[in-house]
Parts: sequence; structure tokens; C-alpha cells
Amino acid sequence: MSIGSALLSAVLAAASVTGAGTMPAASGAPDSSGGPLPSRTAAGRWAWPLDPRPEVVRRFDRPDQPWLPGHRGVDLAASAGQSVRAPSAGRISWTGVVAGRAVVVVTHEDGLRSTFEPVAAAPPLGTPVARSDIVGAVTSTPGHCAPRTCLHWGVLRDETYLDPLSFVGRAPVVLLPLP
Repeated sequence: MSIGSALLSAVLAAASVTGAGTMPAASGAPDSSGGPLPSRTAAGRWAWPLDPRPEVVRRFDRPDQPWLPGHRGVDLAASAGQSVRAPSAGRISWTGVVAGRAVVVVTHEDGLRSTFEPVAAAPPLGTPVARSDIVGAVTSTPGHCAPRTCLHWGVLRDETYLDPLSFVGRAPVVLLPLP
């Protein structure tokens, strides 16, 4: 795990203790990468954080162990200055800089948290947001998509990263053997 990932995990743990309060957890069966899927109703309440729907530059890649390398979110093609929208209702629970990148965290009504980077925050900390409300703008900070600009979107339940695409109905298809 890189220092930036470790710092982001620590910040998100603090945000979940200080900003979220107690909210019911979403339920669901494991997805193809081992993590739980949102319930059907949760999937229907989530929207893409960028409009129009962006190209997925890099998909979620769950690490085998929490400390091993992986990609704990998805990278979405974006433009500097493009509005970032809340994918589901919630509250701005943390904003700041981690490893040189501006980060915004939205804690959703179901207890999940969305993280966005590099994003300069628009509403103040604690502001309630509805689905599709603007929570910030993509910054021109060079990231791991260089030379392109992208938005990194992560979703967490407690300390477990989930595939954000499963919340917008775009999880990878997995073929199962016939009985």
C-alpha cells in the first residue's frame, strides 16, 4: 500500500467516526470481486458522478489482502473544471488534501462513503447533498491517469472498498458454470 493510500484510509476512517453518525448498512450478496453488492434499491438510487456518463479509464481491482496493491476505485475520464456530482444522497463528510491531491468524501444515507480525487470541494463540510448535486470540480492535479485527466471514484463500506460500477449497474459480467 502506498503512503498516499495509507493516508487516505486513515482520513476515511476518521471521517466515518466523526462525520457519519450511525446509519444502516446496505445489504447484498458478494459481487464478482468478493465484496458485497448494493441492494437492488440502492443500485437504482445511484447515478454517475460525471455528466455525461464518462469513459471508464481503469476499473476496480480488489487487492487479495488489504495491504497489497490493487485499484481501490475506478478512474473516469474527465476534464479539469468538470463538475463532480453526488452519486447518491448524503452529506459532505470530509474535504482536504491527501498525498498532494484534493479529496472530497460524501457519506451516503445508507452508510457508504464515496471518495473523489482530485476534486476541489464546492459545498462546505457537513452540507447535505441530494443525488446529482455538485460536490466539487475536477482539478488539474497530475494523477495516475497522466497525461489524461481523470476522476478517481472510490466507494467504501466501513474499511472495505467496493466496486463503484456495481452501484450504477456496470459491474463486470461473470459467467458461472452450468449445474
